[in-house]
Amino acid sequence: MSGIKQKISKRMLVRTILLAVFDAMAITLCTIFAIYVRYDFSFTDIPDYFWRSALIFIPINLVITLISFVAWNLYKSVWRYASATELVNIICAIGCATIGQVICKYIFRLRIPRSYPFIYLVALLFLTVGVRFSYRALRLLKAKRRQIALGKEPTRCMVIGAGNAGNEIIKEITTTQYLTMKVCCIIDDGEGCWGKKLRGVPIVGGRNSIIEACENYEIDEIIIAIPSAKPSEIKAIVDICKETRCRLRIVPGMYQLINGEVDVDVSKLRDVQIEDLLGRDPVATNLDEVMGYVSGRVIMVTGGGGSIGSELCRQIASHNPKQLIIVDIYENNAYDIQQELKRKNPDLNLVVLIASVRNTLRMDKIFEEYRPDIVYHAAAHKHVPLMEESPNEAIKNNVFGTLKVVKAADKWKVKKFVLISTDKAVNPTNIMGASKRICEMIVQTYNEKSETEFVAVRFGNVLGSNGSVIPLFKKQIEDGGPVTVTHPDIIRYFMTIPEAVALVLQAGAYAKGGEIFVLDMGEPVKILDLAENLIKLSGLRVGEDIEIVFTGLRPGEKLFEEMLMDEEGLTETRNKRIHIGHPINFDEKTFMSQIEELKTFVEGEPDIEEVKKKIAEIVPTYKAAGDGGAK
Repeated sequence: MSGIKQKISKRMLVRTILLAVFDAMAITLCTIFAIYVRYDFSFTDIPDYFWRSALIFIPINLVITLISFVAWNLYKSVWRYASATELVNIICAIGCATIGQVICKYIFRLRIPRSYPFIYLVALLFLTVGVRFSYRALRLLKAKRRQIALGKEPTRCMVIGAGNAGNEIIKEITTTQYLTMKVCCIIDDGEGCWGKKLRGVPIVGGRNSIIEACENYEIDEIIIAIPSAKPSEIKAIVDICKETRCRLRIVPGMYQLINGEVDVDVSKLRDVQIEDLLGRDPVATNLDEVMGYVSGRVIMVTGGGGSIGSELCRQIASHNPKQLIIVDIYENNAYDIQQELKRKNPDLNLVVLIASVRNTLRMDKIFEEYRPDIVYHAAAHKHVPLMEESPNEAIKNNVFGTLKVVKAADKWKVKKFVLISTDKAVNPTNIMGASKRICEMIVQTYNEKSETEFVAVRFGNVLGSNGSVIPLFKKQIEDGGPVTVTHPDIIRYFMTIPEAVALVLQAGAYAKGGEIFVLDMGEPVKILDLAENLIKLSGLRVGEDIEIVFTGLRPGEKLFEEMLMDEEGLTETRNKRIHIGHPINFDEKTFMSQIEELKTFVEGEPDIEEVKKKIAEIVPTYKAAGDGGAK
């Protein structure tokens, strides 16, 4: 390693010396040239005393100018990426050197024409800028020759946004020899810049010109470089771009740039994602409220390696818990989140345990040893069709796993217990949803007799979660299709995983015990629209490149999900996206008796239809698909 450093240092020293030698030659040449120009390009007309003064002054001028160049970092800049900053430094360095010349002229009483300093300044500026920026030009020429030699056609790009981000993206593409891209045109809604050029690239119009410009310039890729734009504006632009069959990429949002998470460079561009088509601002949460009840406490997350559980862990880790305990049965997921949290939060007191929530003794030992203050129970079987085929496992894991964790929380006096529930628990038509409704009833029952505050948080689908429709569609598109949609009219509520988890954390801060918190998921989205948009965002045509096939509703699947049952009303909280559903009264003694019977029942491994009938006795709103439940 030291040998490499020495080699680099030697190379830099050689380059610096060569540049300084050239500067010395340029200073000498410009000294003579300035007098030559002053006397109309005639050496014979120059008075002898001016020649003598000039020759005497050359050594002094060399020292003054080179010191000024060093002071303004002209020997430290990386000239392959020379920009306006380096140009300003050159102007300042030469300006200071010229002022020094004038001062020395009076000190040493040298006779020099009055126009000499100005001519000298312009000549030296021209030479200094020309040499330093020519290095960058030569590298660009070399890169283009390399592309031609390799026979590679550069990717033809359009940049949307003529602001700072767009300028930086264009600069990197045009100055980096390793990028096989060419910016052909720029789109910007500012009419004042139409017809002008940015870094030599024409600004051809506003967003309404996108499709026409893509055809005229044969664009392969569109880069959206407006990090400060509102989500609704990004959505409007993406809606136009997705009709072009071009690959879409986007500069990360302004909040990421401010936080220093990314730089404005080509390597950090990301593909446009389906979240960009939601067209709404991210759900806001009050972080101070979250901090107030998470900070300094021992937090346990069951199912901490899953989509929701792992995001819970990420956000909790950033709020300074006393200790974070992750419990998961799947070791690979647990390992992944463990390594991520260790890397990003090196001071976090983290414990990762492999355990099943169905193991009574294991749960009891964990609670006894770590004494968590708050428990987020995210461990569950969630795949609706799979649970329809294996209902016993859904009941064992979701219902009795939850019951065992609830009992341990009650026994060891946990302060708060937050159940992660689902909109599928409302008038369920599938085993998964019905099992979650039983879990809600369990936490409501225990809240009445326990010192622990038991609550549930109910929300819909989250974009990108394990087993969700978005990863499935992306995989189908990668494989060339077809994309499968169960029904043309099926709709779902969607929220990003970080948004949903942030609201779960804030709902926990509001919890007083017994509530079922309902998250406002915004407007529902047609699954067919999601499929079509994902195909278009991949630069493909629906029906031409990728087919969409309707497969029919899966077992237990509804056309639409509900967030509330008829008996439930809503009470608002301080966060308009979090509501409290009024609890539905039920006979808790009878319910617990039914749970005991259910335990014995599922241990006997009954068939699927028997399980459905038994669940219907406990959850009156459960209507299995085929019995009028699928709406």
